[in-house]
Amino acid sequence: MSEQFSVRVSVRGYEIDGNGHVSSTVLMQYGQHSRWEALQAAGIDYDVLAAGQVGPVSLEETIWYRHEVLAGDELDVTCTYHWGEGHTFRIEQELHRSDGILLAEIASIGGVLDLTSRRLVADPASYWRQAAARPDVIGL
Repeated sequence: MSEQFSVRVSVRGYEIDGNGHVSSTVLMQYGQHSRWEALQAAGIDYDVLAAGQVGPVSLEETIWYRHEVLAGDELDVTCTYHWGEGHTFRIEQELHRSDGILLAEIASIGGVLDLTSRRLVADPASYWRQAAARPDVIGL
């Protein structure tokens, strides 16, 4: 079982759509923020990735809305990495209001892109394990 990482975000007024809700694009950005924060907490540095000509990519993202997300809400955005075999990995995320209410869930499929060949690296778990100072943060 992978370790669950969590980061808190505050909903800002300018992230609200015409219905008074946080827009779907912003919810996906919260998920992306949590994924990057998890990588940083694992000790994976963006500059090191760039120098190595690789970067994380999102291949698929699905969101399920459970409750309204409103201006002023404080959210805990979790991030759990699931590793298998092959070129991709899964990430499951939950967005909870600070009172524990589940607001949304995000499921993603990701990979590590070799920026020179423009192909996914064959074993992203192995790559992240070597790049991370604390691979346990991302379930390795």
